[in-house]
Amino acid sequence: MIRTIPLNKLVPSPRNVRRRTDEHADLQLKADIEARGLLQNLVVTGAAKPRGSFAVEAGGRRLAALKALADEGKLPRTHEVCCLVLDRGPAAQEAGLAENFQRLGMNPADECVAFQQLIEQGADAEGIARRFGLTVRFVEGRLRLASLAPVVFEALGAGEISLDVAKAYAATPDRERQEFVFEQMSCGYGAAHPDSVRRMMTQATIAANDRRALFVGEEAYVAAGGRVERDLFSDDGEARWLDVAIVERLAGEKLETEAARTAAELGYAFVRPSLDSWIGHEQVQGLRRVPVETPPLTDEETAAVDALEAEIEDLVDLLQDDETGERERDEAESGIRALGDRIDAIVNKPPVIDEAVKASVGAFLMLDEQGRPRLDPGLYARIEPGDEPEGNGIAATPNDASAGPKKAAGLSQRLVDELAMQRRDILAAHVAADPALALDLAIFLMIERESGHYRDKCGSSLSATPPSNPVFDFKTPDAAATIARAEAGDALDRGWTEGASQGERFDAFRALPDEARAAWLGHAVSRTLEASLNLAGERFCAFHDHLGRLLGIDVARWWRPTGANYFDRVPKSVTLAALEQIGGETLASRYAKAKKAELAQSCERIFSGDFIAEVEVKEAALAWVPEVMRFAPAAPDGEAEDRAGIADTGQDEDPTLEPTEEAA
Repeated sequence: MIRTIPLNKLVPSPRNVRRRTDEHADLQLKADIEARGLLQNLVVTGAAKPRGSFAVEAGGRRLAALKALADEGKLPRTHEVCCLVLDRGPAAQEAGLAENFQRLGMNPADECVAFQQLIEQGADAEGIARRFGLTVRFVEGRLRLASLAPVVFEALGAGEISLDVAKAYAATPDRERQEFVFEQMSCGYGAAHPDSVRRMMTQATIAANDRRALFVGEEAYVAAGGRVERDLFSDDGEARWLDVAIVERLAGEKLETEAARTAAELGYAFVRPSLDSWIGHEQVQGLRRVPVETPPLTDEETAAVDALEAEIEDLVDLLQDDETGERERDEAESGIRALGDRIDAIVNKPPVIDEAVKASVGAFLMLDEQGRPRLDPGLYARIEPGDEPEGNGIAATPNDASAGPKKAAGLSQRLVDELAMQRRDILAAHVAADPALALDLAIFLMIERESGHYRDKCGSSLSATPPSNPVFDFKTPDAAATIARAEAGDALDRGWTEGASQGERFDAFRALPDEARAAWLGHAVSRTLEASLNLAGERFCAFHDHLGRLLGIDVARWWRPTGANYFDRVPKSVTLAALEQIGGETLASRYAKAKKAELAQSCERIFSGDFIAEVEVKEAALAWVPEVMRFAPAAPDGEAEDRAGIADTGQDEDPTLEPTEEAA
């Protein structure tokens, strides 16, 4: 039965099932009871000692909060407390367990709505925090979540995204941006990670005067579907470009074309484009620095530089003169920049290179702060077999073209490299999951050179050091293969790494169970795999195709074509040919007149199975991947399919190809 009992007659029960508590949560409970009183009865039984007292079987935290308030003089010690009185015995202890075990925490979305309603009723964040024993920051955080875009907030309430992911969406208050990022994340495999969401939310825009934006140009950016956000009274430098992915793609393609032109103009073996502001270690993997000399300035050049610097000093004096008008200041600043460019053109002379060496060296093409392509002064050469390797680098030569590589039309080199990296990740995930094959592969790689076959490309760096990626700034954090590799790495038993010495760590590693050591082997071997693709060129590796067949890899289960990773990047005829493969001419003709951007969006839905069609067509769509992504069966000798060559101009489409060639 329920009755009221004076607080000073209540004592903790030694049978209470809750043995541990949380100090912060206890303070919240105390503040809540002070503000609203006790909202839930205590469960008590009669106590033998002291006489007339009751033992609290369920509600120990509430009892402690009440007694603390009494100690502070905020409640009388005889305060009447509502209690459910039970007979002593197993039933009382079970009641305490049931009360704690069956408790359901409040959904974060419901918390947000509740706080928002209190605000609408006239409360403020400080008052809510004080009454509920919370921090003001916690309350403000929940109020910010209440302002999320509806689609994101509903996903939080339905448990489709975690609280941490919802907080990442709230990094900026732009609801349109939240909806856009949510849609992009929903198209990927696996659950969205808070870091990925936060990165897309906070790094979602760039300034219109960013070097990449200046290089691309607003007209080309808008024509590609890019959005610009600006104040009506602002200049272009204050505008924001909202679609960074489009900027990166256009800049990468344009710089790739410029790199190819520069290589041909200078007679270099290669010129690699880079949107980074510096050349990182990973970008020079497999390369060695070539020492060169820069010729000294001639007397005429020195005199020209001195004259230009004198002109700059005159303009600087003009800027420092308080009498100079606004128009004159602008002209002076423009003049200083122009004179500085002329000095750079004189001083930054190209290095002196022996003509015999020029055809074997290359450089990196980057963008300066004004968005202009500039050649990095460093020269590099590829490490060839017989060269002394630098660090752990091991050189390998491409496979013989007669081994059966395929060629594909309309793929830019950037797309070839990105697809190769993604197919590599799929292969690596399977190698990591098959320790037996990984062990055989590791042993084979260590003994293969003993066979005398030095020219066969095995597609591995041998030392378990990750090889450099062909595209330095390309990441796929939400891809199924990337997630699988990360989960496999997180599951590794790392206890052996705590040893103080190398010997202790080695002994600890040897003491691991067979399964744990086997998992480390799979991890170590899988991370050596290089990026490869099933088409002719430097990305082709027949041995990777052989491994893929042994593992029975179904690429379609791990990778789906989207507008961003494929359809926006290939000729329209290639996309229509893919539609014809899964649904015949009827399906392809339905989209024949669609614009390329619209076609890419439609194909992204179709090839993810999100469309209405016959069962056979849907199954074919979900099973389709570009031929270059498959781990193809071995081709008979002399019968390798020879498709149209790869467009190496850096453009996604090659206008010289006939439609039938592009669709091949």
